[in-house]
Amino acid sequence: MSDSDGDRGPEKRRRSVERSPSPGPKLVKAAPQDDVKEPPREKAAAPAADALGGRAGGAYIPPARLRMMQQQMQDKSSVEYQRATWNALKKSLNGIINKVNVSNLKNIVPELFQENLVRGRGLFARACIKAQSASPNFTNVYAAVVSIVNTKFPQNGELVLKRLVLQVRRAFMRNDKVTLLNAIRFVAHLVNQKVAHEVLALELLTLFLEKPTNDSVETAIAFLKEAGLYLAEVSPRGLHAIFERLRTILHEGAIDKRVQYMIEVMFAVRKDGFKDFPTIVEGLDLIEESDQITHMVSLDDEIQAEEMLDIFHADPDFAANEEKYRDIRNEILGGDASDDDEDGDDEDDEGGDAAPAEGAQGGMAIKDMTQTNLITLRRTIYLTIMSSLDFEECAHKLLKMTLVPGVESELCHMLIDCCSQERSYLKFYGLLAERFCNVNQVYRDEFSRMFAEQYTTVHRLDTNKLRQVAKLFAALLYTDAIPWTVLEVIRLNENDTTSSSRIFIKELFLELSQFMGLPKLLGRFRDPLLAESFSGLFPRDNPRNTRFSINFFTSIGLGGLTDDMREFLKQAPKAVAAPRPASDSDSSSSSSSSSSSSSSGSSSSSGSSSSSSRSRSGSPRRNTQLRKRAGEPRRRGAASPEQPSLVDRLKLEAGYAPNEISADRRRSPSPRRRSPPRRRSPSPAARKRSPSPAARKRSPSPAARRRSPSPAARKRSPSPRRRSRSPRRRSRSPRKAESRRDDRSRRDRRSRSRSASPDRSKRRRD
Repeated sequence: MSDSDGDRGPEKRRRSVERSPSPGPKLVKAAPQDDVKEPPREKAAAPAADALGGRAGGAYIPPARLRMMQQQMQDKSSVEYQRATWNALKKSLNGIINKVNVSNLKNIVPELFQENLVRGRGLFARACIKAQSASPNFTNVYAAVVSIVNTKFPQNGELVLKRLVLQVRRAFMRNDKVTLLNAIRFVAHLVNQKVAHEVLALELLTLFLEKPTNDSVETAIAFLKEAGLYLAEVSPRGLHAIFERLRTILHEGAIDKRVQYMIEVMFAVRKDGFKDFPTIVEGLDLIEESDQITHMVSLDDEIQAEEMLDIFHADPDFAANEEKYRDIRNEILGGDASDDDEDGDDEDDEGGDAAPAEGAQGGMAIKDMTQTNLITLRRTIYLTIMSSLDFEECAHKLLKMTLVPGVESELCHMLIDCCSQERSYLKFYGLLAERFCNVNQVYRDEFSRMFAEQYTTVHRLDTNKLRQVAKLFAALLYTDAIPWTVLEVIRLNENDTTSSSRIFIKELFLELSQFMGLPKLLGRFRDPLLAESFSGLFPRDNPRNTRFSINFFTSIGLGGLTDDMREFLKQAPKAVAAPRPASDSDSSSSSSSSSSSSSSGSSSSSGSSSSSSRSRSGSPRRNTQLRKRAGEPRRRGAASPEQPSLVDRLKLEAGYAPNEISADRRRSPSPRRRSPPRRRSPSPAARKRSPSPAARKRSPSPAARRRSPSPAARKRSPSPRRRSRSPRRRSRSPRKAESRRDDRSRRDRRSRSRSASPDRSKRRRD
């Protein structure tokens, strides 16, 4: 026992020495008195070194304390400082990889290159593989990140690929289906991104289908869905061989029905051209094909995982290497990047808080060019209007909002826009706008200004919108919420109005007449204080504009507003025509001369008519018709030289000269009434068909003699003239009366010839 205790004595002493604390305090006692003050600094620095050196056992250190510890380190190349930067790099890479997605990938990549990816090569590969295994649905995003980094740092992409191949081998040998599915999915997307060669994909498919089982076939199908479209483009023969192998497995029937059904579905996917499984999703194709670097890694190669890269190692050339990477980073990002990235997210937050303070101290004003505040204000106003039950509640909510001075116009704009979006006009908006105008003079001025703005740009609105806007402003005018002087922007004439503006004016005045009534509205327009503002609505500067305004208001049913303009038009021609009596006499003389010349021309033309028309040309009726055709004025009611006709007065108002008026009268004769058609003389053919006088003297045929009445019967029968005077006779036109007279004379001649026919026959027999 004593020997054994003696042998164990040195061991116990060595263990006690190893477990005893460092001999620092003992050296303090032996130190000279000049160095007595130094140990407290070492005691204070020792906890910081232990914490930064990793001796805290994974305990959480607050960011403020961590920054204080780092500031106490004066030597930037010390091991403690390098370990602190290593921990910050590790945390930063994990945070960046975990928050990447399709939408923010373009913004994450510059932030990723800010970190030292050369020093943290192992940390980057570990973070990507770990994040992909935790979120397999984002595998294509992580593959896109690896492909982007691979273009600048190919060692990083190759390391990720090697570790994935090793993970596939290990999971396949261990029958770890979940890990294997995640790993091959990552490899498939790296093949799609051209980081891995397609030979690796074919090797994996051959490995899975060489000795088919349910899990291996399912894994091969999952890989085919992700990389099948790319393999069909780059290696169609290899893909065809894989599908033939699947067909053989399906025919053999050595696998479950579920897996057989998956093979059939895979053939259907291939037939559809992998349309549901694209190679690269839109938004992730950020690398040009010429810039990509493809790595040739095989399943049979001896691969080193380089796991030592995940562990911290002190770098004797730490400062020089950091400076080199800083130059590489500036070359990649195209500018000088910030150098103070060692403190990670905490230091970024502190810098973000300090930036506005520095800007405030320097007097630099920050201007928001994105109009975010304005859009937010409009959204708030819109939601408030739509969620209110009545206008009083809405006005109360909007007035409680603290609006920045100068944005009152946005409230008015939103109110008008909301009103125009409605299918029909709602009194809610008119009452709300009236309330704002009565509360604050600023809103009154804004709505007055917007009336002119809306009228100027009314052609940009469709018909329904401009009607709603017109009714809104009509409600404001009726309640005197805005002054009536805003109507001075309206110029109601043919040149200054469009179809849209006329519809706007129509709806505005119809709504005003409905609110106020026509008499009250007319009284408002006759107000002498507002006459200047209404001069554009009721123009009197030009008779043409006056007539246009009269016609417009009459067409919309408000002709009562135009009485004053009608009186003005009646008085205006007298004022224009009174100082020109000589010109009127000249025009009348010229018109008479033109009428005489035209009558002489018509008489000469009438000389070439037939003999029957010549016999009637001397009648008064014929002379009247000739005068009408010649353009002579009628004897009764003709316009005298002192009082010109309405057409002449209108032409004088328009600025025509008297000689031009007389020339127009000569060129365009006055309209004449349609005279009854003259009776035409028989044509030569008809004259040939008519019997000759000798034939008329011949006796009629025996049948005619039998039909002719006896002299006694002729005495008893009433004469044709007496028959024409029957009470049933109606008034006829002159033409019909003349034809009647001709018929009677023809019948008289026929009756006389019949009465003389027996005497002629007796004479012939004698």
